[in-house]
Amino acid sequence: MKQWRKVLIAGMAASMALILGACGGSGNSSTGANKVTVSMYMPGDQTKNYKEVIAAANKQLQKKYPNIQLDMKFIGWGDYTQKYSVMVTSGDSYDLAFVQQYPTNAQKGAYADMTDYLKNGVAKKAYEAVDPAYWKGLTIKDKIYAFPVNANVFAQNALAFNPTFIKKYNLDVSKVHSYADATELLATIKKNEPNVAPFGIGKDFKLSDKALEYPLTNNFPLVVDSSGKDTKIHNIYDLPETQKNLAVLHEWYEKGYLPKDAATSTTGYDYAEDTWFMRQETVGPFDYGNTALKNASGGKDIQYQPITDPYKSEAQSQVALWAISKSSKHKKEAMQVLNALNTDPKLLNTIVWGIQGKQWKFTDEKKGKIETLKDYKPGYFMGAWMMGNNAILYTQNTVTDAMIKTRDDSIKAAKESAMLGFNPDTTSIKTELSNIANVYSKYGPLLDTGTADPIPTIKKMDAELKTAGIDKVISNVQKQYDEFLAKK
Repeated sequence: MKQWRKVLIAGMAASMALILGACGGSGNSSTGANKVTVSMYMPGDQTKNYKEVIAAANKQLQKKYPNIQLDMKFIGWGDYTQKYSVMVTSGDSYDLAFVQQYPTNAQKGAYADMTDYLKNGVAKKAYEAVDPAYWKGLTIKDKIYAFPVNANVFAQNALAFNPTFIKKYNLDVSKVHSYADATELLATIKKNEPNVAPFGIGKDFKLSDKALEYPLTNNFPLVVDSSGKDTKIHNIYDLPETQKNLAVLHEWYEKGYLPKDAATSTTGYDYAEDTWFMRQETVGPFDYGNTALKNASGGKDIQYQPITDPYKSEAQSQVALWAISKSSKHKKEAMQVLNALNTDPKLLNTIVWGIQGKQWKFTDEKKGKIETLKDYKPGYFMGAWMMGNNAILYTQNTVTDAMIKTRDDSIKAAKESAMLGFNPDTTSIKTELSNIANVYSKYGPLLDTGTADPIPTIKKMDAELKTAGIDKVISNVQKQYDEFLAKK
């Protein structure tokens, strides 16, 4: 659900040995003569009912694959990017891991090639269950190096609003279609709720702009028009619409609508708490309106308003991926786990919803309808968006047949981004990209969080980006993009 334009940014750990001791290598072990433990590294905190859930999950998994034991290894969101980067760069032999920076790491040779397993092997059934747009987005030189979570193949960034304050101040959020439209609402919260963040954001927040994609991921400020009407690659901060939005955010910052330390803050704003009024979310068809937001908040009726256009995009195809280390000793078994997570409803639903009779119960087993129980609460379930094929998930009895039809119809009707399937070769521009990333990491958070006055700051950044080699990068990627479009 939450994307913030894929905000997790890869970094290196200060002590590689220490981190690998905490999260690598040792997960790839055999348990007895007939069992292979498949390690699965993922961001987030271990659920409070993990032991019970994994026992039930393994019991179901072993009905099809009796020799496999799944072992999930949790790494906190704040640490995952750094530790994952070390795992990848050191060649750690993990079996499965939740992917960061897919194109870059795939091109470096960090991941096992899944192509044969998917098209002709043990995961063929799972491969066929996934929307084809995902495979377009993940294919690099005719090879596939990660398995996507079949869910929100298209999505829209949205501004979400805390119902506590909507009700308290009788606020109308229905007319919010852009950042600027929310100004008066934030002013009301600032005036009346001194301990509440009017717009809860931190250093990883990324400004959303309509119908734009990032050919080099959003670690670099280069974008193209998703509609294909404009085929040129642009620096996003030079676009008039971006500068207009940045001016709004800067005005908000100066008025105290944004946290003063937003550019450096890692403060989280829990969905269930009243520490925030507005936040940015990514919402798609499998969220069934605000149902997913309600679940994440423990039942709060969070309202949202889209601010971007819906496209089946390269970014969405790479939101939630699982990859196998090139040095994994259990590649086939890891693929079998992925196959099961994407084809076995009982397995996936146990992991996502929790234990039947404790976290949930059937209201109509034949239709896969359930209701959650009092023990279904934060800390006792896992995010469906990052686990497996959402099309085989049970749905709450509050999700109607009409909502499911809307989900399916909207997926069929959604347009594909002009950039879907474009994964440029960056071999010849590695030095420039490293330099650009360093410059962007210095200015991006200041601009996106409204901390800096946009126009003078953009001028400074652009000058440094030019020295870093951005013109060469744009020329290189533009040439590849033109060739890609010509073949479509």
